[in-house]
Amino acid sequence: MTKIKILVADDDASLRRVIEFKLNQKGYEVVTVEDGRQAIAELNRNRYDLLLSDIRMPGIDGFQLLDQSKQIQPDLQVILITAHATVAMAVEAVKMGAFDYLTKPFEDDALFNAIDKALKFRNLEDENRQLRRRLDGQEFFKNFVGVSKAYKDLLALIDKVAPTDATILLTGESGTGKEVVARMIHYKSHRADRPFVAVNCAAIPKELLESELFGHIKGAFTGAVKDKRGKFELADSGTLLLDEVSELTVELQAKLLRAIQERVIEPVGSEKGLEIDIRLIASSNVDLKARVREGKFREDLFYRLNIIPLVVPPLRERIDDLPVLIKEFLRRFAPGKNIDLDDKLMGRLENYDWPGNIRELENLTERMVILRKAEHLTLGDLPTDFGASGGKPPAVRTAENEELGFHDAEKKLIMEALDRAGWNRSQAAEHLKIPRHILIYRMKKYGIFYKKENPPRE
Repeated sequence: MTKIKILVADDDASLRRVIEFKLNQKGYEVVTVEDGRQAIAELNRNRYDLLLSDIRMPGIDGFQLLDQSKQIQPDLQVILITAHATVAMAVEAVKMGAFDYLTKPFEDDALFNAIDKALKFRNLEDENRQLRRRLDGQEFFKNFVGVSKAYKDLLALIDKVAPTDATILLTGESGTGKEVVARMIHYKSHRADRPFVAVNCAAIPKELLESELFGHIKGAFTGAVKDKRGKFELADSGTLLLDEVSELTVELQAKLLRAIQERVIEPVGSEKGLEIDIRLIASSNVDLKARVREGKFREDLFYRLNIIPLVVPPLRERIDDLPVLIKEFLRRFAPGKNIDLDDKLMGRLENYDWPGNIRELENLTERMVILRKAEHLTLGDLPTDFGASGGKPPAVRTAENEELGFHDAEKKLIMEALDRAGWNRSQAAEHLKIPRHILIYRMKKYGIFYKKENPPRE
């Protein structure tokens, strides 16, 4: 059984030794420090169940330590010690988040009773957090519905791999629900009551990503005014999702590989490693094997991540799920309303390729619900730009009346939009009514490169 860890901060060396001795006799694991600065450094390095701190200390006093400790470890229970207790001081301590306070000199029973109550309260809070996380997980399950074979096969794989601690690599197109799948795996695992932390590697500037993942110590670089815990440490004992893992630089890939192999991370600027216990899930909407062949992704890291490969199918392979997904979205966006779709509208949706997958369907449903003319949705409720950049649109013909396939038609639309916008990608995306990053992705997909006479512009 894991020992309860207690941190004691007091500038009185003799009192520190006495408290440490008595708490060790009770079976607690105790670390003592002589002031607030040392206590903060220790809280940044290790997790504790309880902080026992004197109020009057040089530098950072007990109240300041209480405030900062709650920022570092929000669930930490704090008991303050003072030789000059007043009603005002007691009120202030409680308002700032202290569980209790003791007045010097105090009896052993008073100390042990205060600690016992604080730890019981912490356990109660843990149980409440676990319940909230499980309820959150059930809400995610509600949003992940289907009847298709592809859906059922995916669900069977989730049920099979969730109870293990094996690293999982989720692949699939944008908008297929990879993060939802990752959360389902977490909530069906033995780590369900521990943190689930997701980080989008593509959304964080590359120069900040290392600090975001592994944390940093004060003074590690310009702007590092205090220690910061990274996503790996925040996910300790739980699950960490690295979304768009393909966007990691080669240098960060090496550090990630070490973290996976040794279960140790090293914050930026620190020479001391931190042991971590996480379940790692990585996801990507690009072919990592191709990235390996191109020399842009480490082969050894790919095999470390690809222990359990799991492909999240695109919506066009789950067309049978369309009615139940739409029903779920209607329930969410129009609670208490009895909104339905006519057969022609459903047929139009079933004949669409859904390049944006479930995310696109969700956005479309919300849009139709908000702008609906009646409770019965028809083809007239479809946005005028629906299908402009994807799906199975009517055949497009050239001046020579030659039919183009869907992909040729989409490439033609993109080229026309870029020419019209003077190769300004933001304006072209706005014209096509698609996000800029989707436009860039499709340009790469179709091998559309900038003309020499038209340098790329934002």
